[in-house]
Amino acid sequence: MKKAFKRISVIVMAALMVTTAAACSGNNGNNSGSAPASAGSEATAKPDAPKPTLKRLNVWTNEDYNAYPVAKLLEEATGYKMEYDMLPQDKWAEKLNLIMSSGEAYDMVTSYSDMALYSDYAQKGALVDLTSLIEEFGPNIKAALKPESIEALKVNGNLYAIPVSITYEVNSSILIRTDWLEKLGLPMPTTTDELTHVLQQFKEQDPGGNGERNVPLTIKGDQAMIDNIVGAFGIPNGWNEVDGRMVPRVLDPSFRDYAAYVADLYKQRLIDREFVANKDATAKEKFASGVAGAIVVHWADIPGIHEALSKNLPDAKFAYVPALKGPNGEAGFTANAGFDRLTFIPKSAKYPEDAIKWINASLEPETFKTMAIGVEGTHYKVENGGYTPILPIFNDERNLANNFMVGTDEEMYPQYWQARVRKNPVMFEAFDFLNNQQPAEVKHLNVLGLAPYMQQYAKNNQQLHTMSNDYTVKLIAGAESLDGLADFQAKYLAAGAEVSSQEVNEWYQSVNK
Repeated sequence: MKKAFKRISVIVMAALMVTTAAACSGNNGNNSGSAPASAGSEATAKPDAPKPTLKRLNVWTNEDYNAYPVAKLLEEATGYKMEYDMLPQDKWAEKLNLIMSSGEAYDMVTSYSDMALYSDYAQKGALVDLTSLIEEFGPNIKAALKPESIEALKVNGNLYAIPVSITYEVNSSILIRTDWLEKLGLPMPTTTDELTHVLQQFKEQDPGGNGERNVPLTIKGDQAMIDNIVGAFGIPNGWNEVDGRMVPRVLDPSFRDYAAYVADLYKQRLIDREFVANKDATAKEKFASGVAGAIVVHWADIPGIHEALSKNLPDAKFAYVPALKGPNGEAGFTANAGFDRLTFIPKSAKYPEDAIKWINASLEPETFKTMAIGVEGTHYKVENGGYTPILPIFNDERNLANNFMVGTDEEMYPQYWQARVRKNPVMFEAFDFLNNQQPAEVKHLNVLGLAPYMQQYAKNNQQLHTMSNDYTVKLIAGAESLDGLADFQAKYLAAGAEVSSQEVNEWYQSVNK
């Protein structure tokens, strides 16, 4: 890897891991904004105005936010009642666009981090500038967030969102039924050729006894870029370095080989023939019911899959496939940089000032710790200087705590995270395998994860992502031919990729001097 690329890696990792002193202001966030009455006027002082009920749109989960114990905790700690809605599990960004354009009055919106989407909203005037609100009502927010996080989210010098920073590197890989491998006498695949052979044996030998329903590998319909396999073809990230320049996947010389390989898997019926119609839940159900022998999933999804699979097939076993080597010896996973989630206040919000007060109160250090991992002796214990969850109460009352967070105490949360990632032994094993047992050389930093706001990139990225994803799905399913790749690339460049690429590379070269 180039010396300059190492430099940007150091910059980004420093932004993720640097320890800063978290100043505690003593303000618990429950300040109503009115001055206290003097001793001589207590009898005639007017009571504080009642706090309004706030509305929050959050990411999808399979439980009701409003009934979850953390919601009650935060209501008591902040003094605000919050009503929660959630985005859909599939195509959440499309739904969010509709909600934002409708002007629906949410006081807070939390979504998975999409810097281009966020920047686009900010540029279009759809978001409240939080700078002055945080300065006036957010001492805990200022203490909790690192300066690097705030700077990375500024658009034209203004801050429009509060981030939850990523605390781990690798998200996903191919999860495979190891009992199927054992039954057929097959080793864990380590190359793309070996993966093909394993899937062929799953199809021909049908170790699950599924007959016509047998599926070697299932994926969801919008999963055009299959984690681990894309890394085996040298394109683990959305943009990858080619001859010193950052290039989007569909323009990368390696894209043709990737698409041809996956399309061939589909043609051989080694990939779910119904994948185009699969929702996230559909693909998971096929694996959990024993119909599919492999699936691509995030390690955080392991507990639900394990529970369902164990009920259906108590003797079933699974494990993640390690980084596969491709035809040219390349291998790897995208290594996260930047943010997991962003929370912003739409211009349509009824109570932006109160929203900031709620966020500030939730980031009071003890409140945040209690939200994240609960009460010592009840939800967690301290062992050898680390936090260990007490089960099952931790899972019952803190499993979804991260979904309630608006920002984190960036100094302390990596330590609290120890308890959260250990809340399920099977999940921790999966997390540990991907994040701690894979060699450093197969973790490829997502360089754009902490890039500053770039106007053309922000404007075009969502459209270009949809365009390339839809085209790749069609290539895999045989609805498009690679003979037309050059024509598609020309349309892709004209649709904004050319100006975006110029902008991205001007920034990339500036940090690689």
